[in-house]
Amino acid sequence: MSIITDNTVLIHIHSGLESKNKVTLGLLVALEAEKNDHKVTLFLAGDGVNLLSCKKAGEIVGRGTGDLYEHLENLRNSKVRIYVSGLSAKSRGYDETLLAGYNAEFAMPDVLVDESIKADSVLCY
Repeated sequence: MSIITDNTVLIHIHSGLESKNKVTLGLLVALEAEKNDHKVTLFLAGDGVNLLSCKKAGEIVGRGTGDLYEHLENLRNSKVRIYVSGLSAKSRGYDETLLAGYNAEFAMPDVLVDESIKADSVLCY
């Protein structure tokens, strides 16, 4: 348990599923930060938008960083705010169904800039 609480953390994931350690670490950190009473915002851009397409356990598992599907299920039940790059999603053929079940919305790059300025810490994966 962290003695520092109530900070805002922006986690920006732009890596894709081929970087399974990076993407699972990013989500693990997001969930841990929220568990320690930080306000967490997640911004998925570039190949990072593909993370939300993981539909089964064991599909993407990082070394020591957990299962992507399990992290996504935990995100569904969290207060983590998720922004997904609308441009990245559209260029990869995704629509609104990608966001189903998440506290998520499509966003433009200006939201990433605004959230990074507001955050106490910004972590990129």
